Amino acid sequence: MKRTDLVAEPWGDYELVDSGGERKLERYGAVILIRPETQALWTPAAPERWKEARAEFERNGEKGSWKKKGIPEAWELFWRDVRFKVRLTSFKHTGVFPEQAANWEWIRAHAAALVGAGGPDVHGRESTRTSSDKSVQAARRAPSVLNLFGYTGIASIAAAQAGARVTHVDASPKSNAWARENAALSGIAADGIRWITDDALKFAEREARRGASYDGIILDPPAFGRGPKGEVWHIERDLTRLLAILEKLLARKSGAFFLLNGYAAGYSPQSFVQAVEGAFTARAEVSGKGEFGELAIAESAGGRVVPSGIYVRFVL
Repeated sequence: MKRTDLVAEPWGDYELVDSGGERKLERYGAVILIRPETQALWTPAAPERWKEARAEFERNGEKGSWKKKGIPEAWELFWRDVRFKVRLTSFKHTGVFPEQAANWEWIRAHAAALVGAGGPDVHGRESTRTSSDKSVQAARRAPSVLNLFGYTGIASIAAAQAGARVTHVDASPKSNAWARENAALSGIAADGIRWITDDALKFAEREARRGASYDGIILDPPAFGRGPKGEVWHIERDLTRLLAILEKLLARKSGAFFLLNGYAAGYSPQSFVQAVEGAFTARAEVSGKGEFGELAIAESAGGRVVPSGIYVRFVL
């Protein structure tokens, strides 16, 4: 696979204003926040801007809390046509990972390409079916996308807006409720996404046993997590097992796509790409078509980037 590092640039509702001193200064809509960032070992470029922050996450040992200055419990943001709510969680997160913007674009593009591939007939002509028949046929040919560890659903919404039938899986009822809220804000019908509260590994195993197939798979596992029935996820123990199952679930068709994101400290992009290639070793075309690398966010003040994750992705 080819190494390509992806850098997320600011958009209307998000900006990495400055960074340094193991912190980052971010604008979410009109609200500026300070959050910890172990990668930011340098000195801030615009120290005067930090006074504008209306909330800061302060660590206290292994835990932490937000120090707020009159901000709402939640507020709405846009990315393209995706609308979502931001909240300050007890784990310093906001419900959105801006470094994923390049992957959201990629998901939308490849989901839309699969939808387009099912349009005209083999001779390039539009069907002469009635509009009612066309809607039935469109539903049948909509590509299926599986999003495991789907969190607040931005990737799921991006795929659904492109015309895919999305199955969104997360072990947290709270995260799934947040994702449903985001989907409704984005204009997705109540039945437009299949919402599953389950352990990702157990769900994938059941799908494999019943012979399910997905045209696109998105995988965003944490380093550690718990399922709804107390299941424990350890990335070092369970990732290779899950990847082997997903190899069976990914459709064997042109245009099928796969995306793995990672935030686990200590792992390099090379570790992830070799894990993926090992799981998909029976598909010789994977190593020649994919790309992998770091995810980063571009800073406005100093022109630097903040490393924020790793990824592997390919299209058959």
